[in-house]
Amino acid sequence: MAARTSCRHFQRRFASAAAAALRPTPAEVWQQRSAVFSREQARQRALYPRVEKIEVSMEGPGLDGSLLIMNRGTSTPLSCARHLTEHHVTNSALALVDGEPWPLHKALTHSCSLRLLTFRDADPTPVNQAFWRSCAALLGQVLETAFKDEFWVELLDSPELPVTSGAFCCDVALDPQLDSWSPSEESLRSLTRAAQQLIHQDLPWEPLEVSPSVALEVFSHSRSKKEEVERKASQSSGGTVTLYRCGGHVLLSGGPLVARTGLCSQYEVTALYECGRGPWGLQRRVQGLSLPLQLQAHHTVWRKLRERAQKPVRVTEPEEVTPPSSPPPPPSSELNP
Repeated sequence: MAARTSCRHFQRRFASAAAAALRPTPAEVWQQRSAVFSREQARQRALYPRVEKIEVSMEGPGLDGSLLIMNRGTSTPLSCARHLTEHHVTNSALALVDGEPWPLHKALTHSCSLRLLTFRDADPTPVNQAFWRSCAALLGQVLETAFKDEFWVELLDSPELPVTSGAFCCDVALDPQLDSWSPSEESLRSLTRAAQQLIHQDLPWEPLEVSPSVALEVFSHSRSKKEEVERKASQSSGGTVTLYRCGGHVLLSGGPLVARTGLCSQYEVTALYECGRGPWGLQRRVQGLSLPLQLQAHHTVWRKLRERAQKPVRVTEPEEVTPPSSPPPPPSSELNP
C-alpha cells in the first residue's frame, strides 16, 4: 500500500513537472496578453482618424453650467479634469457619464453630461464599489506573480463583496504541488509588500471594451477565464466584456475600476482560506483590507478593521425566485351551479 501511494505521488509530481515544461512562463503569458490588448486598443483608436468635437456639460459643485469642447474618441473624463483644477485631477476616482458609472481613462464617444466622483461625495456608493473591486483586482495581480515560475496560478471569478462585508477577496486555484501549502504571517506580509509596491507606482487602470473573441485570445492560456469571458459576454447587453490593464497585467472586470493604484493607500492582505475543491482544483480565497488615499484611519481604528477583515467573509448567493403556483380550484360545493 505504501509503495502504491508513493508511486501515485511520483506520477502526480512527474505529470505536473511535464506540464510545467510545456507551459509558457508567467512573464510570457503577461507579454502575450498585453500585446493583444495594445493591438486592440490601437485598432479602436484608429476608428477616429479625424478630430471631431463633442460637448461635455460638467456637473457638480461649482461646475454646473460649465461646457467643455473635447475630442470624440480620444478625450476621457480625466482629460476633462485636466481642464479644471489640480484638485479634480488628483481626487477624482470615477465619473458619471449621462448618469452611468464611467472609468476616468475611458474615451468619450458622444456629447454628454459628466460628473467627476470622489471618495468624499455626499453619496460615495459608486466610488466605494469601484474601489473595492479595484482592491480585489490589485490582489489578483499580486497573486499571479507571488510564486515561482514552476507553479501555475489560476485566478478565478471572485464574488463581488460590498464594502460593508469588511474585506475584499480574490479566489484562486494554485498548482497541485501547493495543495499542502499554508501561508504564514510572513507570507501575508510579503503579499502586502508586493501590493504596496504597485500602489507606490501609481499605475493607471486602462479600460478597454472588447468582443468575446478578443478576450478569449487574451486569456487563451486560462481555462477559467475563457469560461468567465463567455459568461460575462452572455450577460452583457452589448455582448462585450471589459478588460483593464495595470502595468503589464491584463484582467477581466465585471464593473468599473478607479483611475489608478495610488488611490489605494492603507492596504493589507489579511487572510487566506480554503474553499474546497472545484473544477480547477483546490480553491482558496484570499482576503484583504484597504482605505482610499483621502480617508486615512488611525492605527487603533485600522487594527479593529483588520481584525474584522481576517474573519472569513460570507458570500450570499442570489436567491432564485420561484413563481407562485396557481391556487387550487375551490371545492365543488363552492362552485356556482
